[in-house]
Amino acid sequence: MVNLILIDTQGRKIDYVRISVTDRCNLRCVYCMPETGMKMATHEELLSFEEIERLCRILADVGIRKVKLTGGEPLVRKDFVELVRKIKAIDGIEKVTVTTNGVLLADVMDELAAAGIDGINISLDTLNPKKFEEITRRDLYSEAYRGIQKALTYPEIPLKLNCLPLGFNGQNLMDIAELAKDNKLHVRYIEVMPIGMGKKYEFLGENQIIKILEEKFGKMVPFEEKLGFGPGHYYSIDGFQGKIGFISSISHKFCSSCNRIRLTSEGYLKSCLQYETGRDLRKLLRLGAKDEEIKEAIIQAIEEKPVGHLFLSDNIDQEENHTMSQIGG
Repeated sequence: MVNLILIDTQGRKIDYVRISVTDRCNLRCVYCMPETGMKMATHEELLSFEEIERLCRILADVGIRKVKLTGGEPLVRKDFVELVRKIKAIDGIEKVTVTTNGVLLADVMDELAAAGIDGINISLDTLNPKKFEEITRRDLYSEAYRGIQKALTYPEIPLKLNCLPLGFNGQNLMDIAELAKDNKLHVRYIEVMPIGMGKKYEFLGENQIIKILEEKFGKMVPFEEKLGFGPGHYYSIDGFQGKIGFISSISHKFCSSCNRIRLTSEGYLKSCLQYETGRDLRKLLRLGAKDEEIKEAIIQAIEEKPVGHLFLSDNIDQEENHTMSQIGG
């Protein structure tokens, strides 16, 4: 296979796709989904795994090398591990990773490892069970923590914990950080996106978190090596087994180096998280489009990838109106 390189109009190399396999979730995090009344996609509206596999082959042909599988909660979808196995077998795809809330992970971690998963990201906003229930609206902390413990039994598979600092009393960001001190994993603090339910919350910025952490753990030293294939950057702390990372899309805007596109669970290809613009690949698939036609639609969407987001602006055309669970957060 010829290794194609896909470059957008801003000179950014696009080699990473985040694919949502479902908009359903077994949690109801306050910044992501409403507690009730959420209209979910029907089975027919979701891309089938065969359609996802076909799109991954086409994406690989145009230069995508890394695939992140997300939801909603991806592990609620039946036969998810088989999808991982099939995408791993595609020529040109170098890495397949998953982002999960961890609730179902302990039960499938052995199968995911056997399928060749290249990395696990677990969303965890607190180690306080009561605060966990308040944030997620579900009493499932013990299941999520069990998922982390199970993932740690596979030290060869990189493990990252994603935490959204929300400024809630009792969230205790230092407790989360200590997991990177005592275990072989990385903790990443992610600024909450002002999209959907996230618009209700003010993010706690990177500089604020660094100040809090340094007061307890000492100097944080920038770690120059890249960990993973997303926009995270990392710090070392003396005595820590893992790193402390940040994805700071608001306070440290990284759009100039963005290498990703997103595919929603209903097959809509987005070149930027903030905007509704993109291409309906499900429609093309189901109208019987040939691979070359779908490739052209993908390339067109990438050519229209904006220079960057305008989250702090009040004047935005075609702003995204779906929740993060519907987009693939």
